[in-house]
Amino acid sequence: MEQEYYPLFQQPYNIGTTIWSPLASGLLTNKYADGIPEDARANQKGYEFIKGILEKWRSLGNIDKIKKLDEYTKEMFGSEFSVAQLALAWCIKNPNVTTVLLGATKVRQIEENLKALELVPKITEEHMKKLDSMLESKPENYEGWGATTGRRKFNTI
Repeated sequence: MEQEYYPLFQQPYNIGTTIWSPLASGLLTNKYADGIPEDARANQKGYEFIKGILEKWRSLGNIDKIKKLDEYTKEMFGSEFSVAQLALAWCIKNPNVTTVLLGATKVRQIEENLKALELVPKITEEHMKKLDSMLESKPENYEGWGATTGRRKFNTI
């Protein structure tokens, strides 16, 4: 999320955001950990771009992070939950999120994704901090529009 939008989540606006593709076109399902499965969306016409993203993720070490997230999910919440469900629950836990859009090619995937709702109340603030640490993707604090020129600053994230 662009930091410039942070003020919209605060008073007087309190606008939430909609999360599109919370599983990053299936990359956060861990199904690509050892290559591309034959029946994966990445092999379907029109979704070839996923292969490029997957290659970039591999080069950045993100696939290894997903494997670690999968291990963390099993360790903290049990084998009945998947890393995909953790990713969805993480989105839902964000107080600035109002909607998480699910995309699926099979009914089974929707059913599995909805299990994330069972995981949401189990995730503590400590879990959220650990996840931020593992992912190394939390944005820097927002300094406010024009902060470098002395204009109004907003509370930090």
